[in-house]
Amino acid sequence: MFVHPELKAILCARGGYGCNYLLPHLDLKLIRENPKVFAGSSDATSLLTYILDRARLVTFHAPMVAGDFARPDGLDETAWLRAVASEKEYEQEFPREQVQPLREGSAQGFLYGGCLSLLCASLGTPYEIQTEGTILFLEDRGEAPYRIDRMLMQLKLAGKFKGVQGIIFGEMLDCAPPARQNYTLQEVILRVLADLPIPLAFGLRSGHVSRQAITLAFGVDTTLTVGAMVALRSSAAVGKPHEAVRVPKT
Repeated sequence: MFVHPELKAILCARGGYGCNYLLPHLDLKLIRENPKVFAGSSDATSLLTYILDRARLVTFHAPMVAGDFARPDGLDETAWLRAVASEKEYEQEFPREQVQPLREGSAQGFLYGGCLSLLCASLGTPYEIQTEGTILFLEDRGEAPYRIDRMLMQLKLAGKFKGVQGIIFGEMLDCAPPARQNYTLQEVILRVLADLPIPLAFGLRSGHVSRQAITLAFGVDTTLTVGAMVALRSSAAVGKPHEAVRVPKT
C-alpha cells in the first residue's frame, strides 16, 4: 500500500488485536521513501508509534473506517480534514465541559501516544515507545480504574514519564469506578501523577469515543495549554506526513 503512487492514505478499518504481529515485517526504508497518511487507533497504536519513532514520519491517531466513518456521528469531520488535508497550522480549543483541566499550565512538545494498554505492551520489546519530549496522549476503553492505575505505574516505573511535557487523557469510555465506589478515575490519575509538575487534562475524544472522534497528528510540535479552556496548537502545518518531525533519538 505504501509503494503504490496512486494511493494517498492508508486508513485502518478497525481495531481488535494483532498489529504487533506486523511489526517485525515492516520495511521502514520503503515506508520512509513513500510517505502517506497512515491513520488508525486502538490496536493500530503499535503501528503509529513505530512508524513515527523509526521511519520518522507523522502518523495520525484517527477515526477508523468500520467503527467511526460508518456511523452518522462517528467522527469530527472538521478535525479530520484539518489534520490530513490542510496546510494550515493545527489549532483546537475545548471548553471545560468537553475536556476537563486536571492541572493547569502550558507545555510544548511533540504529540504522541495512543491506547494506554498498547503503549504498555511495547515495554521491553524492540518496539518500545519513546516518550521523552512529548505531549503524551493516553486513552483506552473498558479498563477498571485499578488497571489504569497499574498501567500508569508501569509507565512511571519504566521511566516513560521522564521528559514528558504534558499529558492529556482521552474520553476513557467504560473506565469509571463501580457505582458503589466514591472516587473518580480523575482522582486515581492525579494520585499516580502527583509528582509530575506538568499540565494535565482529561476527556479529549480521540480513539475509543462515544461520538465525533477527533484526529490527532502524532510527531508534530504542539503546545498544550490547560486553563480556562484546554487548547492544542501545532507549530507547523499538519497535513504533510513527509515533513521531518522532532522525535527522540532511538
